[in-house]
Amino acid sequence: MGSSGKARIEGPGCPSQVDPLAALRAPQDPPWDVYLTGTVFLDIIFTGLDSAPVRGTESWARGMGSSPGGVANMATALARLGLRTSLAAAFGDDHYGEYCWDALQQGEGIDLSLSRTVPGWHSPVTVSMAYEGERTMVSHGHEPPPEEPAPDCPPPARAAVASLTPGRSASWIAQAARKGARIFGDVGWDDSGAWDLARLPDLRYCEAFLPNAEEAMRYTRTNCPRAAAHALTEHVPVAVVTLGAEGAYAVDRRTGEMASVPAIEVEALDPTGAGDVFVAGFVTGTLAGWPLADRLAFGGLTAALSVQEFGGSLSAPGWAEIAAWWRRVRSVEGQDPSPLRRYEFLAGLLSGELARPWPLRRAVPTIGFRRPA
Repeated sequence: MGSSGKARIEGPGCPSQVDPLAALRAPQDPPWDVYLTGTVFLDIIFTGLDSAPVRGTESWARGMGSSPGGVANMATALARLGLRTSLAAAFGDDHYGEYCWDALQQGEGIDLSLSRTVPGWHSPVTVSMAYEGERTMVSHGHEPPPEEPAPDCPPPARAAVASLTPGRSASWIAQAARKGARIFGDVGWDDSGAWDLARLPDLRYCEAFLPNAEEAMRYTRTNCPRAAAHALTEHVPVAVVTLGAEGAYAVDRRTGEMASVPAIEVEALDPTGAGDVFVAGFVTGTLAGWPLADRLAFGGLTAALSVQEFGGSLSAPGWAEIAAWWRRVRSVEGQDPSPLRRYEFLAGLLSGELARPWPLRRAVPTIGFRRPA
């Protein structure tokens, strides 16, 4: 390991990538960098549609991909950034479940020792149609199987990512916090319309809370995302509010840091999973000990790279994609160098051997192919 704190790691799903925590690792560390739990979907993504499907007609898509979705989007994004990721989830015992298990464990190197296959349970499925930078989704699923906590669950980990549900508490979040994990919480739309932070009881265990601007303003009864971020620090040490095309804003109550980072302008093909990728980037930077502004910038960069590809976990970038972007943007002649200074912190992590030609073309997996005997 050199002075940059960079090391190479090997894994089933990532033959060679950066370990952003190399300089911090010690023998007594927990076995996992991040733990998470949730529902894994099979995502089937249709791309290349000229417009939304019209009732009574047949539409043909020029492309199709399949990949694990749901909580697998976040797990994949974390693993591709070099974090040792453990996922506890239920998988159906159908072909879809087998495919998702194999894609996560063998394809991405994610630990599934706390996951289980449920006999007779059908895998949830989401069909996503991407067109004009937007998406339309149709999902199907059966009743979830009974919860069966795995032994020693949650496991010791540096961090855990939790999706907070209004009106509900998840006991594993408190357990993970007591074991020393740093909890990063995100939240979905409150269908009840209450928008009451008291209905997020697990927020008290979170180090950071990462809602979008609309959610943050509704929860804090403010009309400005930045004011909402400051108001949220009365409930959680670090508040991060994503602002869509305007970037993100964050406040750290403990250090007094405030940071605002603009979004990177890209041609967005599919926003599926972009929020998960942003959180994964922010978690990575936090565990690596980066300043708040660098963490925001990295989250925004990884999210921007993801929306240029189709699918959720399919589009999550790894270090090779980040290196290719960094190499490309620095090679543009006649540009103003000042915006690039925001990302100079990447230079110590990236090396020329990581870079691949731009634009990148990902392999799109299809269910049904068999490995050669």
